Amino acid sequence: MELRRPITVRTRTNAQSHANGNGNDTAFYLPKGSINILHISSTNTVREVIEALLKKFLVADNPAKFALYKRCQKEDQVYMCKLSDREHPLYLRLVAGPNLETLSFVLREHETGDVMWEAFTIPELQNFLRILDKEEDEQLQSLKRRYSSYKEKLEEALSGVRKPG
Repeated sequence: MELRRPITVRTRTNAQSHANGNGNDTAFYLPKGSINILHISSTNTVREVIEALLKKFLVADNPAKFALYKRCQKEDQVYMCKLSDREHPLYLRLVAGPNLETLSFVLREHETGDVMWEAFTIPELQNFLRILDKEEDEQLQSLKRRYSSYKEKLEEALSGVRKPG
């Protein structure tokens, strides 16, 4: 899994109570490269695999937020390609052979242009806005510091030119 945003995860004890509608979910980042074994058949589609992965990791987020990518490595080049919901990942894996470097799969959030914003809850969207506001403020402060420093240097240079020497 390669996720850039926090996900909502159920603890095993909360999984049953969540099914009853009263679970306490926790949002956090999964470590990049988290690996888990999943038992599927060659007839399972990408959408079914995504749902099974999220269930296996106890992720409570909407499966529509995620996409499955195939990762191919040829010599020193690594290629990532988003799989369509109709493809069958296990079949692709079997055809590729046993070498995991030849073909592996990565679960990621949809690319920014592909994000299905309606799949997010209002609190999640508000959290994204807070994060973006914070990043914007940090960028603005950095820009102000940089230009303030530039202004000081420019004024020093101009004051040296104006003085008769």
